[in-house]
Amino acid sequence: MSDPNALDEAALADYLAAEVPGFQGLRAVRKFDAGQSNPTYLLTASSGRYVLRAKPLGELLKSAHQVDREFRVMEALKGTDVPVPRMLHLSAEASPIGRMFYVMEFVEGRIFWDPALPDAADNGERAAVYGGMNKVLAALHSVDIDKVGLSDFGKPGNYFERQFSRWSAQYRASETGRVEAMEELIGWLEANALPDDGRVSLVHGDYRLDNMIFAPDEPKVVAVLDWELSTLGHPYADLAYQCMQWRLPHASGFRGLGGVDRKALGLPSEGEYVQAYCMRRGLAGIDNWTYYLAFSFFRLAAICQGVYKRALDGNASNPQKARTYGDAVALLAGLAVEAIRADE
Repeated sequence: MSDPNALDEAALADYLAAEVPGFQGLRAVRKFDAGQSNPTYLLTASSGRYVLRAKPLGELLKSAHQVDREFRVMEALKGTDVPVPRMLHLSAEASPIGRMFYVMEFVEGRIFWDPALPDAADNGERAAVYGGMNKVLAALHSVDIDKVGLSDFGKPGNYFERQFSRWSAQYRASETGRVEAMEELIGWLEANALPDDGRVSLVHGDYRLDNMIFAPDEPKVVAVLDWELSTLGHPYADLAYQCMQWRLPHASGFRGLGGVDRKALGLPSEGEYVQAYCMRRGLAGIDNWTYYLAFSFFRLAAICQGVYKRALDGNASNPQKARTYGDAVALLAGLAVEAIRADE
């Protein structure tokens, strides 16, 4: 059976040689196993290594898989305190592979797939990795959106209200069965909606450890990847989304920090991580933290449901792994309900 994500390498080679400055001699194309949304490939050429990221095949949900937005935001962030790969080319929809894609530089470094950081040298390096993530997140939320040309990168109005409407609709569009915890969570978020506090920043939308590359020889973030969900929004959404990691079970497919002896490994607690972020941004603290956490669990559950539905429809980037995402919906919604009840 042929791979539906395979690329026409001959057509692609000629195209890239014409469109990407300095590109020549495409030798090999290898699809990365990681990632469930937009298929991503390592291109090896005589002129070096590159990364190609494309829309997936098949019928897509409205507003999903906008690789042109990823390209735009990373291009805008060059020269800021947020490290991103260098953007090289954005194709049209009518491309040699039949869908839109972009090409960026290949960034050498380390990706930590396990948040407990078993591959780190020692507790000092583990603490520094988390410090580096925190520093870049604070820098991201401090970017002057007007100065980098992203003042129109999101819609005005209440970010959480807008996002709740979007992901509720996408969850219902990809729903394959009733999940009681998800229904309870949706009802609670509706009943406890927060008024708009006016905070607006560039947000990543999927800010987590394995979406960044660290330098080969030091715990420094050298590239933040996977900007598909980025927009103008509320900075606490990004922070809470990352802090789900402390609550997700380590034994699950999400490889969170739940059940891990964090202190013994030199890792910060959730509270310490939030406090460090607040210090970097000059904040006294964050009110309504449970709402931000619950919303983040809801949003990730909706994303997982979409991945699962694409697997059933045959359009997932990694179908075998994607089918496991169906079980994750109840897990995520359940953790949100736990947080809500603990705060009552």
